[in-house]
This record gives sequence, structure tokens and C-alpha cells, in this order.
Amino acid sequence: MIKSVKLAKEVTLRVVNKIGVLADISQIIADGGFNIDAIAGYASGNDAVLMVVTDDTVRTVEALKKEGYRTVKEQEVLVVELKNRQGALKALTAKLAKEDIDITLVYGTTCPDGCPARLILSTSNNEKALVLFKKK
Repeated sequence: MIKSVKLAKEVTLRVVNKIGVLADISQIIADGGFNIDAIAGYASGNDAVLMVVTDDTVRTVEALKKEGYRTVKEQEVLVVELKNRQGALKALTAKLAKEDIDITLVYGTTCPDGCPARLILSTSNNEKALVLFKKK
């Protein structure tokens, strides 16, 4: 069910929760010529957290810091593309559980027209998970 898997870097920003902050961050990324491959976020009171995977992490971080975004963290994640069908997530997470690999972060997306589902995962052992997912 796994179509592809790779390691990537995710940029996490802690920002003030205010109207327009996502528009500003996405403008900075677009102006830098970078593509957003995945994004998730949430607000909690006056704070917000955004998690972004782009096609150029190093330059994305540089551009964000140049524009005043100081609370920027990078972490390794897995980008997993799955066949978009019932039970795919169950099969993937069962493999991790069987190998005693803890999922510490997950978000993703699907589409209804046969394109793959994409998951962003961070685990207690990303390298082990990568090898596991690449096994047929």
C-alpha cells in the first residue's frame, strides 16, 4: 500500500496567533520561490504553531528568519505516500506498532480521484521506520 517514502525536514514555527500570520508566512515562502509540500497548524490562545515541509528547507528557514520569525525549529520527518484506500493507515501504523516504533507526530491529506494519500510522520526512530516502509 505504500507508494513511496522519504526523509524530509519539517520547519516548525511558534508565532503570535493573529489574523494574517499564515498569509505572511506563505507569502515569504512563495516570494523565495519555494513550494509548500505539506502544512499543518493549530492555535492555542495567543499562540499558534505551524508545521511546514517545503522543497528547500534551508532557504525557507533563512527567509523566515530574515523576515523576523525567530522561533523556528527543524525536525526530520517521513513523507509517506499511500494508496488512497480503506485500511491503508491501519496497515502502516500496525507495522510501526509491531516494531515498537512510537508515532510522535502525524498529519496528512487525501484526494477522492485516485491520487495517493500523503502523510507526514515523525517517529521515535525515523531511520528504522524508513527501512521498514521500504521493505516489500
